[in-house]
Amino acid sequence: MSEQITHSFIIPDDHLGWRLDRSLTELLGKYSRSRVQSWINQAQVQVDGATQPCKFALKGGESVHLVIVAESVNEQHQAENIPLEVVFEDEHLLVVNKPAGLVVHPGAGIAKGTLLNALLYHSEELTEIPRAGIVHRLDKDTTGLMVVAKSLVAHTELVKNLQDHVVQRRYYAVLRGQVISGGKIDRPIGRHPHDRIKMAVNPRGKDAITHYKVVEKYQKHTLIEASLETGRTHQIRVHFASLNYPLVGDTTYARRIQRVSGVAPELNEVLANFPRQALHAHSLAFKHPVTAEEVKWSVPMPEDLQTLVTALKTYSAQ
Repeated sequence: MSEQITHSFIIPDDHLGWRLDRSLTELLGKYSRSRVQSWINQAQVQVDGATQPCKFALKGGESVHLVIVAESVNEQHQAENIPLEVVFEDEHLLVVNKPAGLVVHPGAGIAKGTLLNALLYHSEELTEIPRAGIVHRLDKDTTGLMVVAKSLVAHTELVKNLQDHVVQRRYYAVLRGQVISGGKIDRPIGRHPHDRIKMAVNPRGKDAITHYKVVEKYQKHTLIEASLETGRTHQIRVHFASLNYPLVGDTTYARRIQRVSGVAPELNEVLANFPRQALHAHSLAFKHPVTAEEVKWSVPMPEDLQTLVTALKTYSAQ
């Protein structure tokens, strides 16, 4: 059965002249205005027994009844027995450590074999949550932590927290070039003007802010830790490429092949054979959407990234 949440109340007199969506957002408290608007547009809200548009002007004293039904995942998305590394799970949340090569959501040309298909197999109740509970994404070849909502309340709260930039996401990345010190990158990101499958720093794009600090310096590379204030597509990859510090293995945003002049041939072999962008989401922290408890998880670098870092350390010391 679909998850349902019902609310019934009387519009306060001091909401005279308010739009319906504004009033409901104020009264419901924990739901975003965009979520409230979607319910109104889907006829899940009745005012004095009739549906009304978001802009409906209230007089105060109206009787409002909501029957909120969680959106079901489209039937075309099938559950698949794909192994998941579960880091944490309760009745509201699921935290997984995503491996490299796993696409998060079905899209053009990809109908199965995704994290979404794996989630539907892992938890049947996720069929009744928007996008099977997926509230943020990692690129196909980026590894690390993702949180999934298992209830509608958790989904709504997590989406709001991500929009309000209060979810702490920290990444390890190996960059080409020696970064002198940590800092902040504040450059808007939008679609690349000439290549629609790529993103780029674009003055017409959306605000994008990345904070970073240097973890280790090598001969001609740097291991940094980055934290996201915003969550734009390919944000870390685009930001560092724009500063001429592309991620090792990033064939989309690196301008040249991975081999580097002036380093040991053995290291160049490791660099040339690294199969993906060197990016790992190692830490995730936020307030639990139901208990309000501060929760945090961390996972170590996967084996391929550990091998890369070890090689950089070894050959930089020679």
